[in-house]
Amino acid sequence: MIAKAYILLAAALLYCPAQADSNPDLVASTSVAPQWKVDFFDDFDDFNPQHWQDQLLWVNGEDQCYLPEGLHNTREVSDGSLKLRVVDLGSLQACDNLSKTGEQHPDTRYVAGRITSKNRQEFSKGKWTARLKVENSGQPGMFPAWWLLGARNNEPPVQEQDENVCWPMAGSGEIDIFEHHSDGGPDHYAARVIKSLGHCGGGDWQGHMLVQQATLAEFHEYSVEWVGQDIVFRLDGTEVYRLLEWGDKIAEPMFAVLNFAKINNSPMRESWTMEVDWVRHESLD
Repeated sequence: MIAKAYILLAAALLYCPAQADSNPDLVASTSVAPQWKVDFFDDFDDFNPQHWQDQLLWVNGEDQCYLPEGLHNTREVSDGSLKLRVVDLGSLQACDNLSKTGEQHPDTRYVAGRITSKNRQEFSKGKWTARLKVENSGQPGMFPAWWLLGARNNEPPVQEQDENVCWPMAGSGEIDIFEHHSDGGPDHYAARVIKSLGHCGGGDWQGHMLVQQATLAEFHEYSVEWVGQDIVFRLDGTEVYRLLEWGDKIAEPMFAVLNFAKINNSPMRESWTMEVDWVRHESLD
């Protein structure tokens, strides 16, 4: 994910249910809507290593250092929810996170949490949903996110032989379901699909993006769903953005990522926490 100036798009879908035929001599035919089947659900009663692992890497020039095992309270599971935090340690500390080219992150006073379902829970298409909130939104440098990456992505941890595809080529595509970047102020988020430009590191960030208002300090359900040939983004079950004819363009198995990054060196004020109530993936029967 790279900080970009947001473009506000609008999407609306009108739905008109078919009316039943009033003539009793005619037999009305009805179609049965496809049924969703839950094939992954985590309500964070604990941190389940069969669902998630910590992901330690340095991307996008981010200022924070990702830590494992919830060190310095960067990752906490309590009272039925996951909390991912950015924490100010108050003084510079060494960071062992590496970039894609093997460069080590410079010393930093900021540490954070990032988890991924890579090689734990990966699915093609279907519907991904998370219920989450972010308090104190809009502070300079804030960058919490809930998003998906193709399962053959070659960023660490590399644990399988086929994890050799660079971002955002096919097999390493990206879908951002919820991404709050503080540049736009509080109470907004972006939803997007990254279009591959055909080479490693080449992605169109703004051509297929919606910026949506929401009260981030309150829990909402943020989801992406493959609907026929389309990809649909929803907020609390209501469609807010539809990408036509994208359903087969990103069809590879994908894993989920939840993280809270700090995108610049602005000083922190107040607390930075993304609280996640649950995460779910569903498939059509």
